[in-house]
Amino acid sequence: PEPGRCAHFVLRKKRFCRMIPAPGRRFCGEHGHEEEQNDRKRIPCPLDPKHTVYEDQLQKHLKKCNSREKPKPVYFVQDINAGLKDVAEIPEKQVPPSSLSIEELQNLIIKLKKATNGLELHLKEQILSHQALQEALNDPKNGESAFKHLKQQASILGNMEKLHLLGPGRCFVEFGAGRGKLSHWLDVALQNVESVQFLLVERATTRFKVDGKHKRRDSIFERLQVDIQHLCLNKVPILEKKKLPVVGIGKHLCGAATDLALRCLVESYTTCCDGEDEEPAPKRSRAAQTEVAPHRSAGNESTTEDHKPVAGIVIALCCHHKCDWTHYVGREFFRSVGLGPVEFNYFQRMSSWATCGIRETTSKASASEDQTDDTEEHEQTLSRTESASDTLQGILSVEERKEIGCLCKRLIDHGRIEYLQQKGYKAALQFYTEAAVSLENVLLTAVPSPSLIPEPTI
Repeated sequence: PEPGRCAHFVLRKKRFCRMIPAPGRRFCGEHGHEEEQNDRKRIPCPLDPKHTVYEDQLQKHLKKCNSREKPKPVYFVQDINAGLKDVAEIPEKQVPPSSLSIEELQNLIIKLKKATNGLELHLKEQILSHQALQEALNDPKNGESAFKHLKQQASILGNMEKLHLLGPGRCFVEFGAGRGKLSHWLDVALQNVESVQFLLVERATTRFKVDGKHKRRDSIFERLQVDIQHLCLNKVPILEKKKLPVVGIGKHLCGAATDLALRCLVESYTTCCDGEDEEPAPKRSRAAQTEVAPHRSAGNESTTEDHKPVAGIVIALCCHHKCDWTHYVGREFFRSVGLGPVEFNYFQRMSSWATCGIRETTSKASASEDQTDDTEEHEQTLSRTESASDTLQGILSVEERKEIGCLCKRLIDHGRIEYLQQKGYKAALQFYTEAAVSLENVLLTAVPSPSLIPEPTI
């Protein structure tokens, strides 16, 4: 070990621990059990067994352990965006398509093609760019991976600009923000725009965040460490105070997270804070009586007539194989075409065929079709068991599997489109980047329907 450092050898990292032990000790506090210290015993922490604690100091440690349950923020409302409450609708045992017989699989494919008959399956290409990223796109120092992400971010901003969403006096809520790169480029694009704020929603702690780069006085960056399932935007203090129209954004928002975000924006955002102690709402205009009625928080009157709580939604879709019937917003659409949770279970799994074909992976961690890698694109590969199934290979070619996977994706996404239309939004799907840049290249956009925008007063 290095002088003055812990003498414990970390096998996993193949080096000595770099912590500094107390004076006169050979080991740090974490590894002190390796030497006799007045017969004091170290035990695994009951909150997180990855670290240990002296047994006689356990109670003191539990009060300050970083793994202890922390107080919930004011905007945390349990399962506010979860959706289905009746577990009776959820199939008890979910089996992969590879377990089906040839006849069962063929019947399932017939149901899929019947349900997608008449839907818009050939999406429009809308690959755009934005001036804010031109310098970065032309920088030779950026590698291939960075270049691909920049192209996607540029197209997302270009599509937002086309929908007139890059304006002043708005709050941009980035769901599944990660490092916050999408919000970063939005801030660059809006550098001369006043009264803009950013809320970055991410349930996990994130390293190498770019939030610190934003020191403009007229733009505000705030992180909300919460699962989208429990997020009530009405209770976020900065939104409660300023009541700016919200624009929901996301780059590769994984599976069910998209459904949670949609419900968070168009359902709970306008209803979760209505309390019994509020005064009766003043009479509203015809437009204000719709799903996109102006936001009103406790103790405040409704805002001006042209204020809409959600000005727009722009989400790059991803990982349909991680969708969940419990959270899915298109359940009503599925039922309207004679489908239910059982078919949804198969279709969401089969959707991965669109991006995986029949490739095999040797990853030991992959045990089922819904395993993914840790890349930002969330592009997954099938397990050897699934991809090499004699049942599937016997009746389906690689191209047929890819076509069926695409149909599954379009069907799931169409349910989301119909959901947004029912909530008063003009929604659409488009290819926002080339497949060579990302196999997950579909963008969902939504803005309030023109009929719901209040007419100007004379």
